[in-house]
Amino acid sequence: MYCSIMISGGGSTQTPYFSKSINRQKSELLFFLWLPFSFYVQFQSLDYDNIENQLFLEEERRMSYLGFRCLEISRWVVCGWIGFLTGLIACFIDIAVEELAGFKYQVVKENIEKFTEVGGLSISLLLWAVLNAAIVMVGAIIVAYFEPIAAGSGIPQIKCYLNGIKIPRVVRLKTLVVKVCGVICSVVGGLAVGKEGPMIHSGAVVAAGVSQGRSTSLKKDFKIFEYFRRDTEKRDFVSAGAAAGVSAAFGAPVGGVLFSLEEGASFWNQMLTWRIFFASMISTFTLNFFLSIYHKNTGDLSSPGLINFGRFEGDSVAYNLYEIPLFILMGAIGGLLGALFNILNYWLTIFRIRYVHRPCLQVMEAMLVAAVTATVSFTMIYFSNDCQPLGPEHAEEYPLQLFCADGEYNSMATAFFNTPERSVRSLFHNQAGTYNPLTLGLFTLTYFFLACWTYGLAVSAGVFIPSLLIGAAWGRLFGILLAYITPNSVSKWADPGKYALIGAAAQLGGIVRMTLSLTVIMVEATGNVTYGFPIMLVLMTAKIVGDYIVEGLYDIHIKLQSVPFLHWEAPATSHWLTAREVMSSPVTCLNRIEKVGTIVDTLSNTSTKHNGFPVVVQPAKLCGLILRSQLIVLLKHKVFVELARSRLTHRKLQLKDFRDAYPRFPPIQSIHVSQDERECMMDLTEFMNPTPYTVPQETSLPRVFKLFRALGLRHLVVVDDENRVVGLVTRKDLARYHLGKHGLEELQLAQT
Repeated sequence: MYCSIMISGGGSTQTPYFSKSINRQKSELLFFLWLPFSFYVQFQSLDYDNIENQLFLEEERRMSYLGFRCLEISRWVVCGWIGFLTGLIACFIDIAVEELAGFKYQVVKENIEKFTEVGGLSISLLLWAVLNAAIVMVGAIIVAYFEPIAAGSGIPQIKCYLNGIKIPRVVRLKTLVVKVCGVICSVVGGLAVGKEGPMIHSGAVVAAGVSQGRSTSLKKDFKIFEYFRRDTEKRDFVSAGAAAGVSAAFGAPVGGVLFSLEEGASFWNQMLTWRIFFASMISTFTLNFFLSIYHKNTGDLSSPGLINFGRFEGDSVAYNLYEIPLFILMGAIGGLLGALFNILNYWLTIFRIRYVHRPCLQVMEAMLVAAVTATVSFTMIYFSNDCQPLGPEHAEEYPLQLFCADGEYNSMATAFFNTPERSVRSLFHNQAGTYNPLTLGLFTLTYFFLACWTYGLAVSAGVFIPSLLIGAAWGRLFGILLAYITPNSVSKWADPGKYALIGAAAQLGGIVRMTLSLTVIMVEATGNVTYGFPIMLVLMTAKIVGDYIVEGLYDIHIKLQSVPFLHWEAPATSHWLTAREVMSSPVTCLNRIEKVGTIVDTLSNTSTKHNGFPVVVQPAKLCGLILRSQLIVLLKHKVFVELARSRLTHRKLQLKDFRDAYPRFPPIQSIHVSQDERECMMDLTEFMNPTPYTVPQETSLPRVFKLFRALGLRHLVVVDDENRVVGLVTRKDLARYHLGKHGLEELQLAQT
């Protein structure tokens, strides 16, 4: 007997090269991460494959050429709206941060100046620490208690969503509201964070909402874009939203498209590229336009993103052939420091999972980090005697004199007493001699550990800007030391701003391990293509060196949660594994005309973990596949054979009924089926997918993987020579194999 009601784990064959051992530390952490959003989550896959059943074919036949053209226009309209709304959100975040941070720093600056003269600077420290802790407390409370999935930058979650994994609550309206308010509180609260990473998540949520033409959270349906209410369409729009977020954050539309391609979307086509680029351009333009109004410079579109690195012009952009080895060396340093950052953050995250999983503890930790950040900043400024003359065109927003002479300001305060974006710009563009090496060295050291401690708190925050700031600081230090050790005639090429930019790229590349998109983002943000080659060289070196030690930060956080993430290729040494060894078997099968009671019992059975069921005709020969969500809709509308014969049904079920139930299909427990109805029969012929993808049981794992990954499948049926169902391959069965130090290893993963 090939089909039965129970599903067990996939079988595996032991060979000398196959190790089932996995770090016990990781296996204890199976379901926890992304902070406390839920313990023991069962991840589900998204349905990226079109269900070509009779309803689908009938709808397609009814649709005219004009209807298809209207759909195509609708896709462009949706992408336009995604870009516009993402730009508006970015604009709101930027203005809110600028106003609130400006007010906070002005209050603290006046207080410090007052107590510098009369003594009692401890009161200024207390004020700074309390202000930071109070603002961060608000951000942490709304994240920890209202929407924990909004913690962090959101990039790992969006990466998983675009890979085909349904992360609970990741694209909800409530998540967006908490994300936006949370990131404003995090940045204003003085944490070592940036507001750019969360923009990518915010853009994705906007895309998921706009493309559906309704809000399930607000229970409001606008009766538009109903055709897009399925995972295939929604995924494409979420890709556009993520790209629009990058574009708004960095003023880099091309970088946004490449980010979606490199980090996110598993499936791609030419028209999608154009639509995503359109959304990115609209996003940048919208942000530009509204910020120009805010800055009382209407129509000036010269500062395209939230982070503006300023223009690199004149002699500072020149570089010579003999500097290339230096850039490669900086890339290697960035890779090593990035790997150290990721390892420290990994162990810190494990500690948080074990001991800081209650919301009240998470809020207290966030407040502690905010207070410590303020205290460390104040201490560094207080003991620094790096005084610089205050020139007529000084770029410092809040220059602190402290114990410096009149007409001078404390250089350490420029780095600490500022929003991270402004600090990055001052490190890039301040003249040579603005910072002394000790200041930069101490700042790099302290900010490195502060940023590492901060990433993973229960607050909405990104890691882009802290990484750039750390890299810019040690890059500028590198440039200054070069000038020290070279003769005067040569030192003119050692422009510290240039090395600050290269260091920033190396550090960010070493932490997040992006290459192509990050190169373009950096080039677009600096407004100068001259540095394209050195930045690419540095990022590649940082990635190669970092990958040799440990994975990128986002990949670490994805792995910690045991998410069944599929990489581009199957493990290199897995050709000896076959579909029979990796599949789940035996499989729950349904007959083409099945008893309603059997269907209800199958769906209610907690041991039936899969969401797709092969439909068979005796003896167990495959004739189709039907999803759990489809069966629930059929039971809800009572599509029974007996009712159809007695003509008690009002109308024939259409695809619209399935789209209206999407994405929150009701649980089986909420559907009432009477005892008499349990005896009725259900004909699945019209609703099942009659041509599901199948593979013979002897197919190798890489071939199964390639088919599954390239087509975005959720279920792959394994059949024998007579087309009888012998097993089912899901994402979980493929994702659990990876190449480790002891050959091919098997991970324990959350179920899909």
